Amino acid sequence: MKVAVACDHAGFGLKETVVKTIKELGHKVVDCGTCGCERVDFPDFAAKAAQLLVKKKADRAVLICGSGIGMCIAANKVHGVYACVCHDAYSARQGVEHDNMNALCLGALVIGKELAAVLIKEFLAARYFNRGNYKKRVDKIQALEVKF
Repeated sequence: MKVAVACDHAGFGLKETVVKTIKELGHKVVDCGTCGCERVDFPDFAAKAAQLLVKKKADRAVLICGSGIGMCIAANKVHGVYACVCHDAYSARQGVEHDNMNALCLGALVIGKELAAVLIKEFLAARYFNRGNYKKRVDKIQALEVKF
């Protein structure tokens, strides 16, 4: 699986752990920046990763900022991106299985390295159920994208 990784300056401290975890799980990392602690604007980096998702050049994305919220809001503005902030293992897995989440947003100032690794493992191991009520609900979400 190809996983786009993007962060801003506040998320940069967690990026190394994220990249290492993804690679240890046998996946390829597509680095969307940033590459240092200099102040940058998170929407620019969320957009880089989101574009890779919608162009099918990445299968999933992990986006990191201070809280995870800014990256989440920015990524969700891109049609076809389903990003969520998750700071617990259940949500990281269930978001994919039930809701077809394709971008995991992490708050580097909220969680530590160990929890980040657990969340990434859950997120990347999960598969969308794509049947029954799960499919019906995701279809309704996608219809909202078209309608609005």
